[in-house]
Amino acid sequence: MAGSALALSIFSSSFLYGNRASENLKLFSTFEKRSSFTCFSSKKKQLSFMDQILDYIEGGPKLRKWYGAPDLLPKDGNELEEDEAPEEEEVRDAILVTDGDNEIGQMIILSLIVKRVGVKALVKDKRVAMEAFGTYVESMAGDKKDKAFLKKALRGVRAVICPSEGFLYNIESWKGIQHVILLSQLSVYRDSSGIQAVMNSNARKLAEQDENVVKASGVPYTIIRSGSLKNTPGGKQGFCFEEGSAAKGSLSKEDAAFICVEALDNVPPKGLIFEVVNGVEKVSDWKKCFATLMDRSAE
Repeated sequence: MAGSALALSIFSSSFLYGNRASENLKLFSTFEKRSSFTCFSSKKKQLSFMDQILDYIEGGPKLRKWYGAPDLLPKDGNELEEDEAPEEEEVRDAILVTDGDNEIGQMIILSLIVKRVGVKALVKDKRVAMEAFGTYVESMAGDKKDKAFLKKALRGVRAVICPSEGFLYNIESWKGIQHVILLSQLSVYRDSSGIQAVMNSNARKLAEQDENVVKASGVPYTIIRSGSLKNTPGGKQGFCFEEGSAAKGSLSKEDAAFICVEALDNVPPKGLIFEVVNGVEKVSDWKKCFATLMDRSAE
């Protein structure tokens, strides 16, 4: 449909930093008047321009939820069909998000959708995921301890993003994977004490386990050790990458998702581990930022 690429471009540039969306939309007010979008939701409600964009890329209720718009009725109709993955994939171009039910995982998925990247996601309920993300995500539900299921999940995948702990140790073969990105809170768990330390003990074991597996995988990896994750707006604050900062500071979940996605295009030669919390340092060039972190890590 004419204008769809422009609409996606507007939304892609403003998704995680939603307060900037209105500024982008003002530049395209005439486009709004001329364009029409297919609505997959209720026909009884008048949709705003952004709602129409979100419906057009088939995210429906889930995309509107993240954008802060009211819920509308989900599209009716089509029965879900089970995916039958081919035995072999000639091209590895998909990104696997290992927890599509996790809040940060969903933010990552939506960001990848608007970047037009092929996305696979592990979820608990395939039907719910289909209603949320449409056909733009290959949602897979199964037992993460089942090696056959994991092998199927990794088929056609070039990079893996893990927004939560407790998954990586089950992977039997890393063949074909080019990059693994792990969001880890190991620094937070290590610094806890008292009752909190007891509550975090299992999570700490999972975090340590995942980090160790990633390091031993032979695949280029990026381990992002964040501070405590908070439900605060992204794009509002700067950052701090100092060693030891993660144990004391915090990071917006939106910013955490954003950094995970930025890491995709900045593959280290071998491995990169860094800490990050919200702070005063403004980052305008993430490629340069990652290059600096890699240089620091190599010292």
